[in-house]
Amino acid sequence: MTTTHTDPTALPTVAVTRYVTPLREGGSLPGIVEGEDLGTYVCKFRGAGQGLRVLVAEVVVAGLAQRLGLRTPALVVLDLDPEIARYEADEEVQDLLNASAGLNLGVDFLPGAFGFDADLPAPDPVATAILWLDAFCANVDRSWRNPNLLLWHGDLWIIDHGAALYFHHGWARGITDPDRFARQPWDVTDHVLGAHAGGLATADAEISAVLTPAVLTEVVAAVPDAWLEPVPGAETPEQLRAAYVAFLTARLGTRQWLPGSGA
Repeated sequence: MTTTHTDPTALPTVAVTRYVTPLREGGSLPGIVEGEDLGTYVCKFRGAGQGLRVLVAEVVVAGLAQRLGLRTPALVVLDLDPEIARYEADEEVQDLLNASAGLNLGVDFLPGAFGFDADLPAPDPVATAILWLDAFCANVDRSWRNPNLLLWHGDLWIIDHGAALYFHHGWARGITDPDRFARQPWDVTDHVLGAHAGGLATADAEISAVLTPAVLTEVVAAVPDAWLEPVPGAETPEQLRAAYVAFLTARLGTRQWLPGSGA
């Protein structure tokens, strides 16, 4: 077994031993895989059409969620040998596996979990914290059409954060302006937990106090170097991590993005 976790800020790395089945939800075709640690994971592939920045957003937002006390499945880095593709009959899956050699994202599979399709009593601190996090990270993918919420053992778990942190998709020509992201409002209208927005202003001080500069730096540090693609002005993983921290710090310093803040 070669599972590694030498850096306390890094995600564990686990070799994939078997591809089990695709999850035909959304456009990225994630799949269930087994790891050498005997774990079962939802694998989000580096070769999927959305690109590596989706994996970065998953790691950063999950890390922030954990710091806020929200339940989200544990993450690992899945080391995929494309040799596994030889045993797959589905050509689409073969192509995806061959395009995803190396480090991919693994999300702990929650057996027996089912999708959230109800409502939570108001006020509810978990719902408020989820809303706050989605507003802070500009997550646009938690609607009734696609809640990205699971119920597991009676608890609410949040999943699938790849649509957050939209600003990094504009870095092709170089790092953009953190202040623009800091001021960008977030629309709560379509959010599955939008009915709880009235509690955001009250909860804001307690929630935001958790995300110190040291915490933001630690969360971003968990992103593997291999997923941090160079852009003009930020050619190294360290420079890219600094850019993410700068954007998150700038947004934390404003409240234009928070529904009901009056900013």
